[in-house]
Amino acid sequence: MLSHKVLSLASLIGLSLALPKARSPKLDPNPVPGESPLFATYTGKPTPIPANWTRVIPATASGPAGPDDLLFQNLLSAEWIIYSFYQQGVEAFTPSSFSDLGYPNSTYDRIAEIRDNEAGHIRIFQDEISSTSLKPGPCNYSFGFDNDPETFLALQVYIEVNSMAFLTGLVRESNTIDTSSALVAVAEVETRHNVWSLIDIWDVSPFAGPADTVYPYANQILALTNSFVVSGSCPSENPEYPYPNQNLPEIGFVTNTTTGHPGSKIQLEFSNDPGFTEGGDYYAVFFHGVLSISVPFDIKTNETVVPGEFDKGAGIIALAVADEAGAPTEDSVLAGPLLLLQQPEKLTLLEP
Repeated sequence: MLSHKVLSLASLIGLSLALPKARSPKLDPNPVPGESPLFATYTGKPTPIPANWTRVIPATASGPAGPDDLLFQNLLSAEWIIYSFYQQGVEAFTPSSFSDLGYPNSTYDRIAEIRDNEAGHIRIFQDEISSTSLKPGPCNYSFGFDNDPETFLALQVYIEVNSMAFLTGLVRESNTIDTSSALVAVAEVETRHNVWSLIDIWDVSPFAGPADTVYPYANQILALTNSFVVSGSCPSENPEYPYPNQNLPEIGFVTNTTTGHPGSKIQLEFSNDPGFTEGGDYYAVFFHGVLSISVPFDIKTNETVVPGEFDKGAGIIALAVADEAGAPTEDSVLAGPLLLLQQPEKLTLLEP
């Protein structure tokens, strides 16, 4: 999960900060996603995004916002984070950074190509925001891989899984069919990125069962990505991200007493007080595939059990703590979500 422990580990490893760097003057000044190789097969270190798009872009017309402008503003702010992670990796490493460790010779190129795809997503989301709404610009971001390729590759799995989860949730919020289709199309690309990693880097099955996990409240997942944003670094014009933001306590867990897999007991930790009251009923609500299972949550021990019914070694399990079984509304969620990565299993206990 991208939890409050993300930066705890990052602080031990080091910090890596960057905004998109200037592009080479030889690159296409107006590349189009779906037409330009800059968003598909370019492997250079300079960003493929033209300089006039790596900033806040004010509204150019007056009038009502488009039906999904808020959704795409949230999504664009998230995409700046994801793109910047890969751009920093492309700048920090070389092909030998990975091949010297025994990873496939193509690893660096695949990372650069994923960077290209994420840059293309930025341009797609910018174009989806109407002329009557502002297009958010990038902040500074800290990922903590500190030029260590193995830490980078572990973070890559979490970032892709996170993006798959919030894109699936955002489909529930879209107001037009075109938006829903665009979100599904982008989520499919993020899945391809994760599949590449599972096969080439982690040497595990890429299959996650019949369905990836649906978590119903996308903004709660988007809020987790704020852990990567350097405080005070965002353009003053940027809207709040995400909006609306419940500012829920994040969930971590005690890693030396659990496997984090189905059937295992797990003791939760919270970044802030969830506001429990003595005698109240609370639930750990687990989401996996299209299923959800609620388990009574003991606020005295903060312990619960990951449902043993779920597939083992497949996809992710999302966990929220709620004051109603099933977490039927956004407001019923008091903390979370926690994303428990189930594949590769060796990363389940890592909270980057």
